[in-house]
Amino acid sequence: MHNHDHHDYHSHHDHSLAADLAAMLDLSSDRRQSLRWLLAGASALPLLGCGGGSDTDSAATTATTAPASGATTTTTTPTTTTPTGSCSVIPEETGGPYPADGTNSNAAGVVNVLTQSGVVRSDIRSSFNGATGIAAGVPLTIKLQIVNVNGSCAALDGYAVYLWHCDRDGNYSLYSSGVTTQNYLRGVQVSDSSGNLGFTTIYPGCYAGRVPHVHFEVYRSLTAATSASNRIKTSQLAFPDAASNAVYATTGYSASVRNMAAISLATDNVFGDGAALQVVSITGNVTDGYVATLTVGVAG
Repeated sequence: MHNHDHHDYHSHHDHSLAADLAAMLDLSSDRRQSLRWLLAGASALPLLGCGGGSDTDSAATTATTAPASGATTTTTTPTTTTPTGSCSVIPEETGGPYPADGTNSNAAGVVNVLTQSGVVRSDIRSSFNGATGIAAGVPLTIKLQIVNVNGSCAALDGYAVYLWHCDRDGNYSLYSSGVTTQNYLRGVQVSDSSGNLGFTTIYPGCYAGRVPHVHFEVYRSLTAATSASNRIKTSQLAFPDAASNAVYATTGYSASVRNMAAISLATDNVFGDGAALQVVSITGNVTDGYVATLTVGVAG
């Protein structure tokens, strides 16, 4: 478990890469000791998530083909199964410096989108509550299933997830220079009776020092999801390399090509100690978009 609150390596007007690196060098390198058991069961169950890079701890295998249209289709064999037996708590991770959940400030002061009108939505590509910007990029659907590791991996109904990530340029709304007046790529959804919830978004870019990833927080109810003090889990999703490289070859992601080549799951400061429970299963292509799925085990 990452007990230290290390930051994402992304610079903006009040948070520099140099400052992040300096802070990281001073912090503990304790490794999380969460269980690495994969979900037991007979049949595969689609769930949602996203992330980046790959290493020997990857929870999926990937095959890539080139269809007649020229688009790259990436199919990842899911390793998650119907939650009917053993499952593991998804690792705790830092929320990073851009959560906008009331725990820190941007240039204008403390920012908390969880209390703003319109934050509960499935399509998070546009800004809300008066802001009008829209994040462009390759379409991505993130599907998560929330399960109870203390209850035979039973689906958890009515749990809320706050999810956020950077845009295709590697910028975080509300914090990064040029997008401080936007709040896109942030939203809250509630799980149904099967524990499922989903977000429509864009594939995140890869900025210097981090593989592509998505942040999220889990709450026991929508009512609880107005204050970060009520969160029961903070974690991140990672993506297989094949999908990321296909996306980054498209228009608008040019900066991500260089950044992706310089990092991997094994060298990422968050996922480097193992990401088997955080790498999503993913299908799709750059023309039609991708669907990323993941099971999220929490102590319900």
